[in-house]
Amino acid sequence: MAQNTFQFPTYFKLLLMIITTLGKIVTSLQLAEENISDKLRNDAKSLWKVSRDYGNIVHEVPAMVFHPASVDDIANLIKSSYSSPVPFAIAARGQGHSTGGQAMARDGMVVDMAALRRERKKKGVGGISVDVCGEYVDVGGEQLWIDVLNETVENGVAPVSWTDYLYLSVGGTLSNAGISGQSFRYGPQISNVLEMDVVTGKGDLITCSKQKNSELFYAVLGGLGQFAVITRARISLHPTPTKVKWMRLLYSDFSAFTRDQERLISIKALDYLEGTLLMHQGPINNWRSSFFPLSDHLRIASLITKHKILYCLELSKYYYHHQSQQNLNKEIEELLEGMGNIPGFYYEKHVSYVEFLNRVRSGELLLQSQGLWEVPHPWLNLFIPKSQIMQFNSGVFRGIIFKRNITTGPVLVYPMNRSKWDDRMSASIPDEDVFYTVGFLHSSGFDNWNEFDAQNKEILKFCSDNGIKVKQYLAQHSTQEEWKNHFGDNKWKVFVERKNQFDPRMILSPGQKIFNNSSIVLY
Repeated sequence: MAQNTFQFPTYFKLLLMIITTLGKIVTSLQLAEENISDKLRNDAKSLWKVSRDYGNIVHEVPAMVFHPASVDDIANLIKSSYSSPVPFAIAARGQGHSTGGQAMARDGMVVDMAALRRERKKKGVGGISVDVCGEYVDVGGEQLWIDVLNETVENGVAPVSWTDYLYLSVGGTLSNAGISGQSFRYGPQISNVLEMDVVTGKGDLITCSKQKNSELFYAVLGGLGQFAVITRARISLHPTPTKVKWMRLLYSDFSAFTRDQERLISIKALDYLEGTLLMHQGPINNWRSSFFPLSDHLRIASLITKHKILYCLELSKYYYHHQSQQNLNKEIEELLEGMGNIPGFYYEKHVSYVEFLNRVRSGELLLQSQGLWEVPHPWLNLFIPKSQIMQFNSGVFRGIIFKRNITTGPVLVYPMNRSKWDDRMSASIPDEDVFYTVGFLHSSGFDNWNEFDAQNKEILKFCSDNGIKVKQYLAQHSTQEEWKNHFGDNKWKVFVERKNQFDPRMILSPGQKIFNNSSIVLY
């Protein structure tokens, strides 16, 4: 439906846009650098590419696309907008993996960060520099996490906090938080950043850290691109594990499922923990990873028929060459003793560290080959306080989701420790010491994505009506009042103060719909 209703501007409108836009942009950019206009694109292919994202529901056409060849290009572009009588909106776009148009700039300028990555690769400069002695890696904001993994592992080290999917830009995940099953122990990715180079909404290129320009440092991390464009991040490193013991256990009792999860994240025995729902309207082996042996599919399907919903606990333990596998197995056996999972439904694999972290890739390639990757993804990601997760299970998992009975994608549910987050950063999370992330990672057809959207809205309404203090992750709010409620009074006040300090003309990331100004257009 979204694809059918989207209409590209008519030839006359596009021509008028090009003429007026070029005049305004080139005039402004000449003040900064004479040849910067060579990096502007307004052809239909370039515009179409950045007017869509992974969600494939929202389509916002920019006036222009900017292909930077250097960080200075980005600084000059933003500076030209900031100094213009009528500033134009600018959105930095990494891989476009957002699902609600967050990296778009309707009638504005999209900075294609992938162009900077290609330019650096062409020049042989590279955007990833590993310092083993210093135990850190310097990474360009345009670089992909999969390349960070491959480059660091070659040196026997690696970051400890990842996202489930690695073909995302570093700047993109750090602008949100960057979460996965490691977050309970190592914190989100933003908690593992030591230093950054960023370009503010004034066009200033600034180095910041906890010790230097700290207000900017904390603002940018989890800041939804509102304060600056991340051009370099220094990320802490640790020795690379050799192998991973990867396990799955099945539960029919949600209380036992959450009790075991909360116990496991309270100790440092595991390196990764996530949970998922198994239902008849979803695949036993979802696209995130194929794990259960085919011979057990009927047994598991029979359990789902009996219990309606199963809860799958996914665990991983890293280990090294010098460690005995026998000792490791004994340690895991003792750890899992007394757990409330269903007997006889325990599964394990031993895989390499890289294979485990890149586990989603094979599913992606399969869906791409079937033409099912670039479809609408009406996702909803939430943070739920621990004290309200049981109510959420009965009202949403066993209520809304089960009763609607529409084919779903993966549904994630796993806890995190608030102590691993830094509240000085912009990311907004629940106040309780333990909170759950719940992700409804739906895929749909172009003619029925609104069914999932309606379900998402029903879930949010249920939370509102029942006083569940939910926070959206990768939030899709549409009004400033909704954003104020998202952050809470105190954090919202700080957020606004930081916006006024670092992007006072409201130039950056208009697609988030936080500080939009209708006058910020290019034509």
